[in-house]
Amino acid sequence: MPDQPTHNSTVSVLVVEDDRAAREALDRALRLEGYDVSTVADGRAALEAQTHRRADVVVLDLMLPHLDGVGVATALRQRGDATPILMLTARDGVGDRVRGLDAGADDYLPKPYALDELLARLRALLRRRSADEPESSQDELEVADLRLNESARRAWRGDRELELSRTEFDLLAMLARNTEIVLGHGALYEQVWGYDYGDSNNLAVYVRYLRRKTEAHGESRLIHTVRGVGYVLSPQAR
Repeated sequence: MPDQPTHNSTVSVLVVEDDRAAREALDRALRLEGYDVSTVADGRAALEAQTHRRADVVVLDLMLPHLDGVGVATALRQRGDATPILMLTARDGVGDRVRGLDAGADDYLPKPYALDELLARLRALLRRRSADEPESSQDELEVADLRLNESARRAWRGDRELELSRTEFDLLAMLARNTEIVLGHGALYEQVWGYDYGDSNNLAVYVRYLRRKTEAHGESRLIHTVRGVGYVLSPQAR
């Protein structure tokens, strides 16, 4: 028995999928969960849909006619649309995942996927969207030359501001709040994504991409791997 919906019909989902059977199946499944669903079959239609009626969350296929998922995500972010994006891809390569994250996707799910997992990821994205603004005014985090402002959701390495996706910022903030503490894979998934994926591959992609951004100008490594356990943020080499 799937979890009961924790939302109502005012929560809207835009499904962008060119495969008709997959699009209609996802439409039915999401409506049964209580979502208000809109569907389009190509990238240009997705941008038009978001212009006229912005959804609360977007389920975006990577391979689309006219404009692919990376192009759609990039265009949305460039025009200031911060709607959470779950990207679907039939490819399992790290390069495709990184392209999606770089474009501004908040999460990705390889095809074929289990419907329960897709629903869980949507719920997690919506919970994170609601919790984006911390209640505490003590929102400045500093570790060596890394600085984060959680209310503004901005981060800097020295004088250089980092361009981070929603998930990248959440992961970096989680590590920064626990400096010098080794955080296990399960704990990071639970705190950042909202549930335990049971697989460290997704987390490894985000860590790899965070390292690229925080070390882009030759800065020292701050995010360290503790093999078989997880990750730790520390100014000390490990």
